[in-house]
Amino acid sequence: MRMIGWLLLALTSNQALAQACVVHSQAERLDVKVCQQNRNIPQKLFADGFCQPNLAGQKVEVQYVDQCPGGAFGVCSNAQIANMPYRQDIHYYGVATDAAYLQPFCEGQSQGTWLKP
Repeated sequence: MRMIGWLLLALTSNQALAQACVVHSQAERLDVKVCQQNRNIPQKLFADGFCQPNLAGQKVEVQYVDQCPGGAFGVCSNAQIANMPYRQDIHYYGVATDAAYLQPFCEGQSQGTWLKP
């Protein structure tokens, strides 16, 4: 009986930690949509910092979701934030040819794994 209790607690704990944000930025001749899925960033820091980009000259919309939506052309899984111990999954939507630039950055700079969903 105890084992079932711990299992239920573990399952609900993971769901409570599910945290992601869809960031859609637009400017003249620019339309970018990404979703950041939190792995180990403190929740408040993720919501107030990582999901609030300061992009001069761009219209930015942020939507908070439990998990990133489907339809991404690529995912940088377990990407490390520069000079920090934090990791996230970054889902990319839009122009699939951008993978030519995003994949090397993911695997090199971010030390992540590039996935094609």
